[in-house]
Amino acid sequence: MDWRYRWAITFVLALLAATQTLSAEEWSRFRGPNGSGISADKGFPTEFGPDKNVLWRSAVRPGKSSPVLSERHVFLTAFADEKLYTQCFDRQTGKLLWEKSVARERKGLTNKLNDPAALTPVADGENVYVFFEDWGLLSYDAAGKLRWKTPLGPFTNTQGLGISPILVDGLVVLQISQAVDSYIAAFDAANGETVWKVSQQEKEGWATPLLYRPNGGEAQILTVGSRLFGAHGAKNGQRTLSESTMAMAMVASPVLESDTLYAFGYNFEKPVPFDAQLKQRDKDGDGKLAPDEYAENPFLTSIAQYRGNRDGVVTREEFERVIKQSSGPSRLVAMRLEQDGEGFRTRELWHDEKSLMFVIPSPLVYDGVLYYVKNGGILAAMDAGTGKILKRGRLDGAIDPYSASPVAAEGKIYFASEKGRIVVLKPGADWEVVAVNDLNEEIYATPALSGGSIFARTAENLYRFGK
Repeated sequence: MDWRYRWAITFVLALLAATQTLSAEEWSRFRGPNGSGISADKGFPTEFGPDKNVLWRSAVRPGKSSPVLSERHVFLTAFADEKLYTQCFDRQTGKLLWEKSVARERKGLTNKLNDPAALTPVADGENVYVFFEDWGLLSYDAAGKLRWKTPLGPFTNTQGLGISPILVDGLVVLQISQAVDSYIAAFDAANGETVWKVSQQEKEGWATPLLYRPNGGEAQILTVGSRLFGAHGAKNGQRTLSESTMAMAMVASPVLESDTLYAFGYNFEKPVPFDAQLKQRDKDGDGKLAPDEYAENPFLTSIAQYRGNRDGVVTREEFERVIKQSSGPSRLVAMRLEQDGEGFRTRELWHDEKSLMFVIPSPLVYDGVLYYVKNGGILAAMDAGTGKILKRGRLDGAIDPYSASPVAAEGKIYFASEKGRIVVLKPGADWEVVAVNDLNEEIYATPALSGGSIFARTAENLYRFGK
C-alpha cells in the first residue's frame, strides 16, 4: 500500500476519533445529565473486559467516587496515606495528567460502604470541583492549579456524608444532610465564596439533588431527605416547596423523567427490639447501652449522640421513641410536578412498599420502564406510569451485591456489581441479560457513558471501553 494512502487513512481515522470526542456528551456530575444515568450518544460496546474492547486502562488510587468527564479530561477523587486526592486523566489516552492532594483534617464516623473519597466531583467543562467530608470544598483548573479552597465541617452524619456536589448557573451546590444542623448551600464557582446558605429540617441522608426548571423559569433544586421532599430556588436558596412524602433514610438518589420524580428510601420494617439489643450488648446488665457497649454501631451512636438527650447513653425510652419515628415500610414513590401559578406542586402518581429491602443503587427510568436492582442481583422492572411490576428476576451470571447505580444508552442498560461484573441488559417489559463482563476487581463507582465509550472505575484501575 502506498505510504501516502496509509497516511491519509491514519489521518482520517484520527480526525474521526477526535471529532467523536469533541462532540460527545459531557458526563459532568454523578450519573451524568441531571443525574438521569442516561446518555444520548451511540456506539457503546456490549462485550468488554480487561482484554477485550479496551481503549485504555490506567491505575488509580483507592476510592469509591464515580468518574466524571469534560471534553478532554476524566476526573476522580481518591484516598491514600491519610491524604485526599483529586486525579485528572487525559480522556483520549488515559494518561494521568496530574494529581493534587490535601491532608485529611479529621476522621468522622462512616459506613463500611462509604469512603473518605466516595463523593463524586462535578466539572464545568474546564474546572473541577471536589468535596471531601474530612476537609471541605476545593476547585482545580484543567492544568491542576488550585483555584480556591473552602474548608467546611466537621459534620454529624453517623454513616458518613454521601451527597455529591452539583453545578447550577455558576454555583456549586452542596446539600449537607446530617443529624444536627442540616443545610443546603451555594458557593460561587469562580471563587468559592458562600452565596447563600439555608437550614433544612431533613436529617441524615445520602441522595444527590436534581435540577428542575418549571416552564423554563428559575432553576429549582430538588432534594429528598428524611421524610421530606423539598425544592429551593437556585438564586437565593429560598425553600419553595416542602412535602412529607419520603421515607426516613433516603439512600438512593432520585431521578426526574420529564415532569415526574421517582425516589426511593428506607424505613425500619423489622426493627430489632431493645431487649434484643440489651441481650447482645449490655455487658454490665444495667439496662442501658454505654459507648463501649454499642461500640461503632451507627444507629445506636446516632441515638446516643444526636437523637436522644445527647449524654452518650442509649436508654429504652430513647431507643423506642426513635424506632417509632422511623418505623414503617420502605417506599418507592412517583410524583408528578405540576405548574401552580409561578411555582409548582406535586401529585403522587403511585407508590410501592413491597420487596424493597437491600436496594442501594439509584433507580433508572428508561423508555417508560423503571428499573431497580437489589443485592443478590434481583432486578425489578416496573411500568413507570403506573408502578405495575412487569418482570422480576435475577441477573444471571452476576448474583452479587450492588452499590453502583445503573446507566443506559442506545438500547442497553449497564449494571455494575460489587464483585466487578458489568451486566448488559436488553431493556423492556421482558428484559433479558445479553452479556456479563467480568473485570475481576471490585466496583463501587457508577460508570460514565459518553461518545460510545464506557468509563468504569474498579478498585485499582480506570478503564475506557469502546468498539
